[in-house]
Amino acid sequence: MEKSEKSVYVLPDHKAERQRTKSETLASYDLFKLSDSAASIGAGKKYYIRTYGCQANVRDGESMAGMLELMGFQRTFETDQADVLVFNTCAVRKAAEDHVLGEIGSLKPLKRNHPEKLFCLCGCMAQEETVVKEILRKYENIDVIFGTHNIYRLPDLIYKAMATGKRQVEVFSQEGQVIEGLPVRRTSPVKGFVNIMYGCDKFCTYCIVPYTRGRQRSRKAKDIIAEINALKESGAREVVLLGQNVNAYGKDIGMADGFASLLEECAGTGIERIRFYTSHPRDYTVSTIDVMARHENIMNSLHLPVQSGSDEILRRMARGYTADHYRELVDEMRARIPDITFTTDLIVGFPGETDEQFQDTLRLVDDCRFDMAYSFVYSPREGTPAASMQDEVDPRKKKDRLHILNERLAFHAAKKNSCYLGKTLKVLCEGKSKKNPDAYSGYSEENKLVNFSCPHDPTGEILDVTITSTHSFSLDGEAL
Repeated sequence: MEKSEKSVYVLPDHKAERQRTKSETLASYDLFKLSDSAASIGAGKKYYIRTYGCQANVRDGESMAGMLELMGFQRTFETDQADVLVFNTCAVRKAAEDHVLGEIGSLKPLKRNHPEKLFCLCGCMAQEETVVKEILRKYENIDVIFGTHNIYRLPDLIYKAMATGKRQVEVFSQEGQVIEGLPVRRTSPVKGFVNIMYGCDKFCTYCIVPYTRGRQRSRKAKDIIAEINALKESGAREVVLLGQNVNAYGKDIGMADGFASLLEECAGTGIERIRFYTSHPRDYTVSTIDVMARHENIMNSLHLPVQSGSDEILRRMARGYTADHYRELVDEMRARIPDITFTTDLIVGFPGETDEQFQDTLRLVDDCRFDMAYSFVYSPREGTPAASMQDEVDPRKKKDRLHILNERLAFHAAKKNSCYLGKTLKVLCEGKSKKNPDAYSGYSEENKLVNFSCPHDPTGEILDVTITSTHSFSLDGEAL
């Protein structure tokens, strides 16, 4: 705790965030309660939410939007129209943090001209000691800071800030818990994100997520199924199951092969499409692939981050597998589900990475022929073991390696996508194309982004689309 002239601050504690116990994960159903005073404070006011980062952040943002609308706020997508502005942040890479701070800094004049506006910062950046200290020192326009473990406290924090005029800083540095019963305002009527677990216990040496998101905590299957059924009843056609490591679902609540059994239950809801992110090669089980093969509503696409093709780099990353083991997993999955598609994550420039080790990554890319990949230059995260490793790779060499890697990934992706030319795919339309206002877009069962023409607005429909041209990371087509 740190006391200031304005308020009592609860600041993040990186050491506390590292702690892990063997206590069983418990679900809390009554932590969120909207007080009478907070329930009406948003009447006649508007809110703005800017979410950065992964799908888990998007889902958090949906809960925040639900709480704000319960308080009477209405949504706006213009910062100058908002009475409350919420910045829901990501901490995976330094570049992402710099982008957030740049946007917040650019809005300082808006706060000066309208001091009554309330600026809130939350998400993973709020769980970092150094970031919060920098914000308190340099960004006087931020009125409320809260972390990933106390999202349910948002209404009370906003009420206190508005009622007292004092800055509110409340970041819990704990293992976390599972909090059910939060309201939600979905960003899409077509598909919904469903958390099946929170946090991570893997502690890969480069990753800040175990610190910012806490211990692995699995939700009860009954609560997950209830959320999927609610989405189905609302008209959603697809659900995306979320977790830092979905393959480990249930281990913290004593379930054996929990993810496979959960997938079976999810398929039994009858919702038309099920996907899941993210899988970890270390916790792969054959039973998961068998469940995918048995159920048509579980899509045959898999995101399986590998990070590097070098065994030495994988060891220093603490990933827990070798490159050959990863190759064997991919081969086994393709043997069981021949039309399965693969996406992955790759990091170049990890401390000490040699030219030969980078070539190992290129060889793995050639062997696995990914449909798509998220590739990044290594970004040190303060407090992680990798941040103190020696032999940092020259920044120019990192950039060159990323360029070479992206060219290789694009080559294989274009070759794989060319096989879809002339074929008809089933596409769930999510709305207008972001790049072409005259076209619509959505994803096929194979998780291919498809932009297509259609004589009517097909948003929310699953259509047969004939592919007329292909690109490295998208397809074009015409709806039948």
